[in-house]
Amino acid sequence: MVRLWIGLAVAAVVFIVYSVVDCATMPRDRVRGISKTSWIIAILLLPVIGGVLWWIIGRVRAPKAVPRGSAPDDDPDFLKKLDADRAQTKRIRDLEDELKRFDDGSGDGPDATTHDDPAPGSDTPDDGSGRRPPGAPSAS
Repeated sequence: MVRLWIGLAVAAVVFIVYSVVDCATMPRDRVRGISKTSWIIAILLLPVIGGVLWWIIGRVRAPKAVPRGSAPDDDPDFLKKLDADRAQTKRIRDLEDELKRFDDGSGDGPDATTHDDPAPGSDTPDDGSGRRPPGAPSAS
């Protein structure tokens, strides 16, 4: 019978120590009822009952883990966004190439028209850009 009492006393001491450590390391926002210091005093003054009260009343359970979503390549919205980004990047690249060709003077832009002949009523050659070539007489 003495062995039983010794075993129960050891279990109670382990439970009390574990409860005090748990209470002391618990963040303040997860403690209910009274302050952490008051809970530790209650656990120590009411050995088993204080620990049981701490575990039932004073301790707020940890928030449940947020379920993780699926991988990005399984998300249709993410894939649509990737396709839209690729299309936009390609469109920007095409427009930059077209602008570069237009600036280089090749004039293959969609609105560019080439004028081989001078403008009507003009005696100066015109390269189609509205600018006079160097050395051409001015129209004054």
